Amino acid sequence: MWQSGAMLSPQILVDADACPVKDEVYRVAYRLNVPVTIVSNAHFRVPAHPLIARVVVDSGFDAADDWIAERADAAAVVVTADILLADRCLKAGATVIAPNGKSFTSSSIGNAVAVRAIMSDLRAGGDRIGGPAPFAKEDRSRFLSALDGALTKLLRNA
Repeated sequence: MWQSGAMLSPQILVDADACPVKDEVYRVAYRLNVPVTIVSNAHFRVPAHPLIARVVVDSGFDAADDWIAERADAAAVVVTADILLADRCLKAGATVIAPNGKSFTSSSIGNAVAVRAIMSDLRAGGDRIGGPAPFAKEDRSRFLSALDGALTKLLRNA
């Protein structure tokens, strides 16, 4: 990947506070030798490994999202379930994957943002609506496959 005359190295940026697939991220990163940055508002344990970095941001609203969005580029794979962060990262050229393995794309993000807004309005109006489906074993498998595919593609093009 080239940008402004410099080669970009693939990296993984993880919106980590509620991420259920951090162990899967580490496993793929080790196998493909790709650095990972775990970004959160709270301290928690990460493996002591040269490929793994932890960034703890202040508790300001969207501080972790802002940190990730500022560093997202065409060589980044961003792991997040946050639709608005996904939109920002896609606009920066990043590949974005939800923890359930669903890839956000420029053609799907508009609909996702609209549905999010509608659901938010319904909740604000007092409607009781269900949340997302519980995280399942199939989601973990789908995520592993999506992350591996996205990184393999980036590494091939780098």
